[in-house]
Amino acid sequence: MGKIKIGVWNCYESLNFDNFLFKSSNAPIGDDLLLPLNFLYENGIDNNVFFNTLPMCEVEDQDAFLFIDFPDMRNSLVKKAFMTNKPKFLIIFESELIKKENFDSDNHVLFDKIFTWSDVLIKNNRDKYKKLNFSYDLPRQIARTKKNKLCTLIAGNKKLNHPLELYSKRIEVIRWFEKNHIEDFDFYGTGWDCYYFTGPRFVRALNRIKPITRLFASNFPSYKGKIASKKDVLQKYKFSICFENARDIPGYITEKIFDCFFAGCVPIYWGANNIEEHIPKNCFIDFTQFSNLDEMYQYITNMPDGIYQKYLNDINEFLNGEDCYSYSIEFFSKKINSVILKELAIEK
Repeated sequence: MGKIKIGVWNCYESLNFDNFLFKSSNAPIGDDLLLPLNFLYENGIDNNVFFNTLPMCEVEDQDAFLFIDFPDMRNSLVKKAFMTNKPKFLIIFESELIKKENFDSDNHVLFDKIFTWSDVLIKNNRDKYKKLNFSYDLPRQIARTKKNKLCTLIAGNKKLNHPLELYSKRIEVIRWFEKNHIEDFDFYGTGWDCYYFTGPRFVRALNRIKPITRLFASNFPSYKGKIASKKDVLQKYKFSICFENARDIPGYITEKIFDCFFAGCVPIYWGANNIEEHIPKNCFIDFTQFSNLDEMYQYITNMPDGIYQKYLNDINEFLNGEDCYSYSIEFFSKKINSVILKELAIEK
């Protein structure tokens, strides 16, 4: 097999320059979120497949193009790529709540194949859509440090007007703990010391004026600030409130639950309505089973240590089992390479 060149474009355009998304494992919003792309890049070199972002390559010389979330079609490099007749592929990471363009069927016709976590899309057309999860460098052993604190939450402060959003539900949990059991709860993340303006563009422009956003910020007594590493924080707590950004989206299982797993912190999960099809139910606490937050609190505070240790053992077993392989960076790289090379009619 000769040298294969793949041009890559991330919809978060700052990640494209100087091949940043292939060189740094950490994205601004989380630990090791770019690690699968790092591995794809390095593994590609080993197999004579060269992935480079569009600013770092000659667009006309590429054999195919890989887009990470639907791009801004006004961008000159994106335009140039779509002017070619080379195969084009899309990876869908963001949900419809965050990026509607990802789920516009009119956009999908522009791509030969689409990689996605969406069980709905895959069920409808298994040839067009290829299952690809959020992926990780899976540890052989989870952190088993002594836990001195009960419960935490790590998330950015965001707002969204959508019936499936869970941003507001996180705040409900925070306020409940602050009112009832603040001694057992801390939370972390970005944007909680600022107010986020929504509405017309001229109103949203106020978000750029930091003194104003801080002036209108809500007071959260349990807020402990920003963090450098999720794992370092999570491993101090027995449990973590683990809500996806949205609920009831089949297959939408992000890094949030795996961050908890790796830190040896039992997640209290709310998100994908079919999560038990992908992750064993004995690895997490289903938040939706509780009729109210007091019931949840009583459950976690009265949990015998033997039951807690079983959660950790089951998590460790899952991470080391065959069912978790599809969440590994190895699977991520193998899947993308095999689909692209097959489309190019190249046998490895």
